[in-house]
Amino acid sequence: MPAPFVPPRPVRIVGVGSCLGAPIFGPAAGPRALRDYGIEPRLNQRGIRARWQTLLEPSAPKPPHPPMHERLGTVSHLLHDLADITAAISAEEAIPLVLGGDHVIGAGTWRGVARHLAPRGKLGLIWVDAHLDAHTPQTTHSGNIHGMPLAALLGIGDETLTGLPGPHLDPAHVVIVGARSWEPEEPKLLEKLGVKIFYMPEVRARGLAAVMCDAMTIARDGTAGFGVSVDLDSMDSAKLPATTCLEPDGIDPQELVDTLHGLRSCADFVALEIVEYVPERDRCNSGAQWVVELAAAALGPTTSQLRYREDTFGARNYAPLPVVFSRGEGPWLWDVEGRRYLDMMSAYSAVSFGHSHPRLVRALTEQAGRLALTSRAYSNDRLPLMLERLSALLGYDQALPVNTGVEAVETAIKAARKWAHTIKGVPEGQAEIIVCAGNFHGRTTTVVGFSSEAQYRAGFGPFAPGFKTIPFGDADALETAIGPNTAAFLFEPIQGEGGINIPPAGWLTRCAEICRTRNVLLIADEVQTGLGRTGKLLAVDHEGIRPDGVILGKALGGGLLPISAFLADERLMQVFRPGDHGSTFGGNPLAAAVASEALALLADEKLAERAARLGALFLTRLQAIDNPLIREVRGRGLLIGMELDVTRVTARTAAEWLLARGLMTKDTHDSVLRFAPPLIIDEATLMKAAEVVGDALGDLARRTT
Repeated sequence: MPAPFVPPRPVRIVGVGSCLGAPIFGPAAGPRALRDYGIEPRLNQRGIRARWQTLLEPSAPKPPHPPMHERLGTVSHLLHDLADITAAISAEEAIPLVLGGDHVIGAGTWRGVARHLAPRGKLGLIWVDAHLDAHTPQTTHSGNIHGMPLAALLGIGDETLTGLPGPHLDPAHVVIVGARSWEPEEPKLLEKLGVKIFYMPEVRARGLAAVMCDAMTIARDGTAGFGVSVDLDSMDSAKLPATTCLEPDGIDPQELVDTLHGLRSCADFVALEIVEYVPERDRCNSGAQWVVELAAAALGPTTSQLRYREDTFGARNYAPLPVVFSRGEGPWLWDVEGRRYLDMMSAYSAVSFGHSHPRLVRALTEQAGRLALTSRAYSNDRLPLMLERLSALLGYDQALPVNTGVEAVETAIKAARKWAHTIKGVPEGQAEIIVCAGNFHGRTTTVVGFSSEAQYRAGFGPFAPGFKTIPFGDADALETAIGPNTAAFLFEPIQGEGGINIPPAGWLTRCAEICRTRNVLLIADEVQTGLGRTGKLLAVDHEGIRPDGVILGKALGGGLLPISAFLADERLMQVFRPGDHGSTFGGNPLAAAVASEALALLADEKLAERAARLGALFLTRLQAIDNPLIREVRGRGLLIGMELDVTRVTARTAAEWLLARGLMTKDTHDSVLRFAPPLIIDEATLMKAAEVVGDALGDLARRTT
């Protein structure tokens, strides 16, 4: 049963278009620009109950600046209003999302939040900034008020800033992260008060995640709640130049986004502030998008909230492992709480090129901006090029593109039957296809009809006739099963879903000889094993055979969208005429563009050869693990199965054990763990994965004795 549903707290967005304290006027336009960019609907699309509440836009002083006391008075009025607003939002049990403007607004944001929390306790604060913001009117070098808000929150400075209603913050619960530019008076004051400062060299040395973990401990220990203020000038200005002070060598914005994901599961996280966005420096809205990403990371729904929604509104035809992913890059995935995992599944080989490979993403986005779909009622300019590349790579005359793997299997079945009836002379409606026990060719009613897995069939009949099942790896059984009406032998070179079952050496060669002698089509389902997964371009290449037809899918789409194809020579493909078979989306220009780039990438990065080398190393390491839970480790290339002793532990339990250690895999038939990482994985990461597997299963073995 799902956990009790805890709805996400509502978010109220407050824009403060002020540059009263800044050296430039650009940040004053930031909140309005973010509103017009659509930050509210964009956050709602991420499952955040966000509503734009108000936009404060005081008049900005024009050069020459008025005297300091006049500017402080103007700022004080603004901060009083802002503090009242954030206190009221907090009182409604909502989360204020305050968008600045320059960072002086922080003196108002956090006094208001602290005022609401005061009956329950203190407010902790994490201040992510390139600067220390701890000047007073007496110590400022620049005369800019945006260098004073943190000192004011601690009760130091001019009465116009420090005298706002509400408690001052306790320095013991205030943390600065990412500082790399300051005047000497500032660290002296903060260190004297007891504020913890994580300077940028330490952030780089230890990693932002580790530093933020320490910062959260300081901000949360003994407080009633904590907030986070992010000044965008804390970011690496080369990656986020849309801010006030362009300081080099800052925090990677993606790293901060990943880290802020950890906030959404903190019940004591009470407010978020993001300041100093300068739209006039923003090219193509990339800075605005980073603001959305930062806010969504911190404020988005938790794993339990999302899984509850999936269980409630989705059909229960899957039982996913207890994790919800939000981002992927290369061989890595991040969940919605910011934890990182090594992907050892590759979406059943569909992500062979890794997550979000830049070449594939570029091919997808460029083509999506030109033409995505016309249907096959017309030709498009991308499909012919993809078909030619596919044919040249695999050495077949023609390819028929569709979408999912099972569609390509159905295409092969139709081709084989029509070939038998029109070319071989089998009476109409009597063609037979031989398949193997333990197969997995897809989920359509035709395909599950010849599955040997009881659950795949239960309740879905009646099934199409015309299929005969033989044991996998038994060539004698194939020869015996062939009759005058046999059209084809449909097989997987390695049974993936069946448990990474590898046939005996020489089996494929003998099957090919039998089919050739008996005039039976040999059709290889390489949906999961094709395109380099097993260390060869095709898994059948390990025995040097050439099937009459090959079914491809999964990796062909580059992990970005479903693309599949059935390949054969004219001898077989001649059976199709216009109207015999088709697919609205099959062969669309978007899919063709991605598939073409995926095939080029496969060759350019020599991924089949890489899979052969790394797979052999990984298999050897896994086979060397001495553990009573392991019965056998088998595989080829980067497709490896670890069979467990189910009398002691199920593979599902082992998969969850590994998931808790940041390694993703999946069980099959509750007895086998499968390992199929992206082919772009590096050796060091793969060897570390073997170490994690050994340690985790060792711990599990000790707990099950």
